Formats: sequence, C-alpha cells, structure tokens
Amino acid sequence: MQKQRAADEAHARVEELRDAYGAPTATPWSEIQTDTYETAWRAWRDLARDVQATVTEYAKDENRPRNDVEAEVKRAAKTPSEEV
Repeated sequence: MQKQRAADEAHARVEELRDAYGAPTATPWSEIQTDTYETAWRAWRDLARDVQATVTEYAKDENRPRNDVEAEVKRAAKTPSEEV
C-alpha cells in the first residue's frame, strides 16, 4: 500500500504541475518548468512500475488473479490509515 500511495502522490504532483503550467504547446514552458515536470513524471513512472512489479509478484506467489490484487491495493491505498 505504501508504494501505491507514493505512486498516487507522485501522479497528483504531475497533474498539479500540468494544471499550473498549462499545456506546453499553448504556453511554452521555461527550461526550469520542463525539468521540474519531467523529473516529477519520471518519479511517477518509476513508482508506478515498482507497484506493478510488486503486485504481479505477489499475485503470482499467492496464485491469485493479478487484477484482483491490484484492485485491493488501490482500494486500500485510498483508505486513510489508522495511526497508532
């Protein structure tokens, strides 16, 4: 769940930047904006890839459908965790 939450947060950051900067074809981005966006996008891509690999491995180890495991992880990641 932690990996999924991290990927979700990284995706939200990419969307925030896209909303803040606008479409690069309508308003050209500065070099700093481009670098910031590309760094955020790569972080999201890498985190999402790690989540997918972990889900796939777990589903295989548990002999469960991968889609079911992925759905459970996404649901659990959206549920606020209880602090102890």
